[in-house]
Amino acid sequence: MSPILVFMILYYVHDPMCSWCWGFSPTWSKIRTQLPDNIEVKYLLGGLAPDSDEPMPEQMQEAIAGYWKRIQQHIPGTEFNFDFWQECEPRRSTYPSCRAVIAARKQKPEIEREMIDAIQKAYYLNAKNPSNDETLIDIAESLGLDKEAFSADLNSAKTQQQLEEEMTFARQIGAQGFPSMMLEIEGRYEYLPLDYNDSSKTLELLNQINT
Repeated sequence: MSPILVFMILYYVHDPMCSWCWGFSPTWSKIRTQLPDNIEVKYLLGGLAPDSDEPMPEQMQEAIAGYWKRIQQHIPGTEFNFDFWQECEPRRSTYPSCRAVIAARKQKPEIEREMIDAIQKAYYLNAKNPSNDETLIDIAESLGLDKEAFSADLNSAKTQQQLEEEMTFARQIGAQGFPSMMLEIEGRYEYLPLDYNDSSKTLELLNQINT
């Protein structure tokens, strides 16, 4: 007789404009697609940087561009389009992209992951600025979402409240930076260590927990 498997939730805590989340995305995709059937994935937005209309200081721009180079060394094969720093006016503001994921999820829950991927690719590969509403609205339209509804939801008080609730919940369950993976098992939460280049370690650990 087969043992009864306990239902679990794997929370993936992220920010669409977190460069380490971008670097981890291929490994995360392997983990996500090979999970046991009794583990459900839920995304939680962590919110790196609040809304700001101030241009990013040059020193911070150089620091973040440096992070990109470091990630390329740490996670071979990660692509970044450094034209972003010349073609855009960067702002230290990731909440708009977080709200965009919530607005997309509201229209089509099944499109959440696709929206995250599209924001990341626009930012890191196509040198577009996801701090800008027009960039996010263009992405939503390209995914077939209703432009007017998305635009209204993007900066609504309800969407901001949802973001704040997710950020608070992520902290409450013990998420440590972005990306983080937290496993909920019968009301308790376990932090899962991650390897940016190897999905097998996480999958092996999950299989051990599952037995």
